[in-house]
Amino acid sequence: MADQGGVHEEHPFETPHDKRDPARRFRGRLAAPVTIITSGSGDHRTGLTVSSLVVAEGDPSAIYFLLGSTTDLFYGLEETGKFVVHVLEGGDHALADIFAGLRPSPGGRFANVAVEQSEWGPVLTDVKTRAYCTFEGGDEETFFIVAEGRIDKLEMSDIKDPLVYFRGNYRNLV
Repeated sequence: MADQGGVHEEHPFETPHDKRDPARRFRGRLAAPVTIITSGSGDHRTGLTVSSLVVAEGDPSAIYFLLGSTTDLFYGLEETGKFVVHVLEGGDHALADIFAGLRPSPGGRFANVAVEQSEWGPVLTDVKTRAYCTFEGGDEETFFIVAEGRIDKLEMSDIKDPLVYFRGNYRNLV
């Protein structure tokens, strides 16, 4: 694997091929959006790169995503009841890695990122497509929480080159 600006040329924590979970391998064959979900404020703001996410149309519309029950983001959702989903574009590989905890960011994940506070949580101002949501709760399923959010407000830009996650790597569609 070619180095894309990270610390290692190969993933240091990669599970050997013969020990990988078959369901996870199947999921890896499904192209998924790359998003960053943020919550909290001040010293308690948090964010995480999430690709296991779907949007359900309706009245109200909803967002469902998977996250670990011990993540800072889950604690932030429980504490504030609000969050922001940011949809990443082709040039956002480094940002995705920072919020996934794969790339160092001295001073924390928000240190070198343009950010403004909203009533839903931190807004990454350079990421123009986002959903502002109210946390409706989560159900524990297997190793993850299936989190549900009601979409309160949307801001959208014309994304020509979305960033997707496929077979363990970020990819561009264009």
